[in-house]
Amino acid sequence: MDQKKLVVLSGIVIGAIAVILTKLGNPANMGMCVACFIRDIAGGLGLHRAEVVQYLRPEVPGFILGSFLISLAYGEFNARGGSATLTRFIIGFFVMVGALVFLGCPLRMVLRLSAGDLNAFFAFLGFASGIYYGLIFIKKGFSLGRSYRLSKGNGYIMPIIAVVLLILVLVAPSFIFFSAKGPGSMRAPFIISLAAGLIVGALAQRSRLCMAGGIRDIFLLKDFHLFSGFVGIFVAGLILNIAFGKFKLGFAQQPIAHTMELWNFLGMFLAGFGSILLGGCPLRQCILSGEGDTDAGAAFLGMLVGAAFSHNFGISASVQGVGTNGKIAVITGILLLTAIALLNIPAVMNVRKEGESSWQAKSM
Repeated sequence: MDQKKLVVLSGIVIGAIAVILTKLGNPANMGMCVACFIRDIAGGLGLHRAEVVQYLRPEVPGFILGSFLISLAYGEFNARGGSATLTRFIIGFFVMVGALVFLGCPLRMVLRLSAGDLNAFFAFLGFASGIYYGLIFIKKGFSLGRSYRLSKGNGYIMPIIAVVLLILVLVAPSFIFFSAKGPGSMRAPFIISLAAGLIVGALAQRSRLCMAGGIRDIFLLKDFHLFSGFVGIFVAGLILNIAFGKFKLGFAQQPIAHTMELWNFLGMFLAGFGSILLGGCPLRQCILSGEGDTDAGAAFLGMLVGAAFSHNFGISASVQGVGTNGKIAVITGILLLTAIALLNIPAVMNVRKEGESSWQAKSM
């Protein structure tokens, strides 16, 4: 199939699956959310003790395994890594911080828009602004360095972790947590959630669907083809939300959302900035990790730890809004990622090596 058609088709299928999952039990406006589901997994593993968001969501292991299986089938599985792995872990951490201040990843942002949640419009503006800000550094030469081919065993680590998560949710040992109330208790049947994750993982791998990449290509190349996938998600979500009576236009009393627009903007500014530095949105990191990219696996683990920190230290927002810790964390994240971006511009690095005093001036 033509790549452009595949991107649009993938978006339509993913948008439809996400809304259908809400009919089958997943939380409203959260049929599929990478950030929220990784947060639930962190809770299910006991990394945080927010009792309402603890469940090993099968969709996320499905993303990774769907990408793994389809990349094997098409000969695209390639174990690689060694590109600023620790830095990617930290960036992934703050991408999650930003997403949980907004209460959703870029994919859920589009799904919330398709259900009439206008708070997500400010998040979209913030996400696009964060990507534009990140592109300033990329145009100056920002790079986390090349990755290197690794032995295949390294590439199997994330798919193995995904299988272990699925076993744990099925066996349900006593050390795994399951929410009895709240969003974590709302879930579609296991087999349907897993199948949905596998389908989305396979489609996203073949189409290279990425929200951050789609907006990046518009800013850099005036190319809309990757962004068209998310138009497909929006249109499919809009049609099904209206058909299922789930469309509600407005700001107030939207499902699992708050109305602090400045922090919706800044939270997704941080998520967009971090995503463009990583080379892809949270969903894309899951897909790349399934293809054997261990650096994307490090970003995934950073998001997992970031989710745990966000709930353990009162950073994550709630339907009541964003607390002081969340606001401090977002500002800190923007400043820290700016420092990381500056320190990974070759011109800056070279000037520092030469011992010149005004490296910032030369980098400009």
